[in-house]
Amino acid sequence: MNINENIRWLLSFYRTSEISGALFFGQLARSMKPGIIQHNMTQQFADEAQHSRYWGNCLKQLNMQPIKLERSYQDYYLKAAGLPSNLMEVLAITHVFELRVFEQYSHHRKIITQPKIVLQTLDTIIGEEVWHLKWVRKALKDMEAEYGVNEVQSTIKRFMQADKDAYLKVTDEYQDRIETMMVTA
Repeated sequence: MNINENIRWLLSFYRTSEISGALFFGQLARSMKPGIIQHNMTQQFADEAQHSRYWGNCLKQLNMQPIKLERSYQDYYLKAAGLPSNLMEVLAITHVFELRVFEQYSHHRKIITQPKIVLQTLDTIIGEEVWHLKWVRKALKDMEAEYGVNEVQSTIKRFMQADKDAYLKVTDEYQDRIETMMVTA
């Protein structure tokens, strides 16, 4: 596997996933009643759209065209998890999803022999992902009074299992490409 094709595929995968995330969180924000959670969800979907643009700019600076990928991680994820049925579940699925994104980008960041623009883009996005994790974690903590600590925790665990199932389905090609880059690093 050519290292440039690995980078192109990975950045296209990230770009496609960020587009899907923006659309998903945008739909959620639109369906919510006005308030702090809708405000934060709106910021999050704007960030996801911006992240997609960052990856597009990164590809452009590398003189690469994005690959049109038919499916994103979110497609597998929603199939495994199902649609959330209340606001607490929306936030639980968001929390688990954002943890996965943070882990993926942090893992990729460890490959130091890649183009500087890729590292800079990862650093920018990882910094923004920290805010996503913080606001969702706080909102879930606040919801423990309404739903109960056990219900919130069991919902997060249920979505973590769905995340594992989805991740296994989507990661074969992703893992092959990341490992190839790490071996050549």
